[in-house]
Amino acid sequence: MAKRKTETSCPCGSGREFAGCCQPCINGESPAPTAEALMRSRYTAYAMQNTRYLLETWHASTRPASLELDSSTQWIRLKILASSADRVEFVATCRISGKAHRLQENSRFVHEHGRWYYVDGQVEESQ
Repeated sequence: MAKRKTETSCPCGSGREFAGCCQPCINGESPAPTAEALMRSRYTAYAMQNTRYLLETWHASTRPASLELDSSTQWIRLKILASSADRVEFVATCRISGKAHRLQENSRFVHEHGRWYYVDGQVEESQ
């Protein structure tokens, strides 16, 4: 039986409560323990429009100086396709101004100084 999504369910789709999933990472209470956990918390940060966390977890070698998020984007679902030590392939579904979009990315991460960072990814976007 599928677990019912509640208002406190984490947006990353783990099925766990937000407080016990991505919230500690986003609030700076504990770093993401794996590349997949970082990717999930970054998805949640996109869903919550948290540019601070997104920039903090973006590797300095590829991080933009600033990040503008479109407030009309509504992130709906995250599905992990594959995960290894330093790569995560996923599909994220969103609505932008009411129109459905599907973003598939194979993301690359690096572990430095006890923390995981997003480096870059190969993106395939479709509607």
